[in-house]
Amino acid sequence: MTENELIAGCLRQDRTCQEALYKRFYGKMMGVCLRYARDRDEARDMLQDGFIKVFAALRNFGGKGSFEGWIRRIVVNTAVDHLRKNKQAYMIVSTVHFRDGDLPDAVDEDEDENALANLSEEDILRAVQNLSPAYRTVFNLYVIENFSHKEIAEQLNISEGTSKSNLAKARFQLKKNLISKTKIANE
Repeated sequence: MTENELIAGCLRQDRTCQEALYKRFYGKMMGVCLRYARDRDEARDMLQDGFIKVFAALRNFGGKGSFEGWIRRIVVNTAVDHLRKNKQAYMIVSTVHFRDGDLPDAVDEDEDENALANLSEEDILRAVQNLSPAYRTVFNLYVIENFSHKEIAEQLNISEGTSKSNLAKARFQLKKNLISKTKIANE
């Protein structure tokens, strides 16, 4: 079935088309949700809510641009809304920026690159899921979804400085955790 046939069927409330659309985009959108969620159950909740919004807003898809991109944007916004509603207290993170003396245990960059090259996608996903909700959300919005710090600040109701700080801290924490995991595995 073509994308246009799926959309037309879904607009007619055809259950077969709705199921086919869900199945076609489930894997990719679950991957999106897993990056924002702390575990698979939370990701499933985000995904379910996202697809409910997709079906409810399907009439608004004008056929301009990528349908998958349109769905992805709804799923990302749903994931962020989910975090904002359910984790409000955890989304607030200090706006203090790292100073040179704050960075613990500098390590050899070449050693880091070699260690990181051997990680699986699963290892990286797990490391992203282990970030705090604030760090994880800013990291995903900036690095994966290509939002600007201004857009992130507006979306999360934080300052641009907080967005930049959370991104720097997320990157540092990810690198630290992934390198230590690799070192432990190699011992």
